[in-house]
Amino acid sequence: MKIAILFDGASAYATNPDLLILGTVEAIEKSLVAEGNDVAYIPVYHDGKWIAKLRRGKFDLVFNMCEGIDGVASLESAVIAVLELFKIPFTGASSYTAALCLRKHVINGLLEKSGLPIPRFAALRRRDPLVSVGYPAIVKPAAEDASLGVEQRSVVRNTRQLAARAEAMLELWDEVLVQRYVDGREVNVGILGDTVLPIAEIDFGKLPKNRWRIVTYQSKWATGSVDDVGTEPRCPARLPAKVANQVRAVALRAWKLAGGVGYGRVDMRIDANGQPWILEVNANPDIAPDAGLARMAGVAGIEYPALIRNICQLALTAKRDVAVPDEWILAQKLSGVELPGPELDLFAVGQS
Repeated sequence: MKIAILFDGASAYATNPDLLILGTVEAIEKSLVAEGNDVAYIPVYHDGKWIAKLRRGKFDLVFNMCEGIDGVASLESAVIAVLELFKIPFTGASSYTAALCLRKHVINGLLEKSGLPIPRFAALRRRDPLVSVGYPAIVKPAAEDASLGVEQRSVVRNTRQLAARAEAMLELWDEVLVQRYVDGREVNVGILGDTVLPIAEIDFGKLPKNRWRIVTYQSKWATGSVDDVGTEPRCPARLPAKVANQVRAVALRAWKLAGGVGYGRVDMRIDANGQPWILEVNANPDIAPDAGLARMAGVAGIEYPALIRNICQLALTAKRDVAVPDEWILAQKLSGVELPGPELDLFAVGQS
């Protein structure tokens, strides 16, 4: 097959290049080439020239690794929408799912209304009155990923701290999420197609006693930092069978409600009563060879090349929600539209 790997070139090839992006792209390329595929890189920039390369390439599949442009996460769904517009098969989530999952307050509202367990939350914009969700609470950007904007000071104990943190964050972000902090075990649930992978847990055992048990930006990206050392992922998580079954069921239902296809991850907290609470639904999560999803797949006996192959196969068989003409006609009929019959051809042979 002829496969294009799409990624954020503005970040990967910046003056200070994002080597993590390049490392993952190279690992995916290695897996694809080993199986005889013809692989091309298409870095994405603001100028849009990548679109012409994409169309000229006549690719059988696009392996979508673009999580934004120049690090701007909100542009991820715009890139996916181009692939949908040109009807090019691609890996991972749809533009709808990517946009929905990025906006934490929106996906929270959808899941909560569907009866899933969501910690009490509120969204704040500049000049909005403060809304208490109870304390302690965590304050983070409403539409960012990779734990950007999350640090120890993100957890607040009272209204004064909430006001100060919200004010500081709203200087940069248009909207922030305030959510009740759930004390308990943190688990990650990977999903591949319709399969729930072995559950992973974040072990906070090495975190100093005076620090909140949260996964901060430094936990993920500052190797060797206190937060990095103190947040060790372990898979499989040691959970009672009843709790594990509930976690799997909640994760899969949340992913389906978000319209998820391909692969995803749902992050949760489990409180002292064994009740799981959804923290985030992640569309197109990190699939680097040493990242969480690959680790979970490995425990399930799916080695990295097989994981990449599975993701490609899911993309090629995915039914995307793009209407075709016959479906549009049916949709009109079901909307009460009286459709005209075929026009009479006055010059048809043998017509009386």
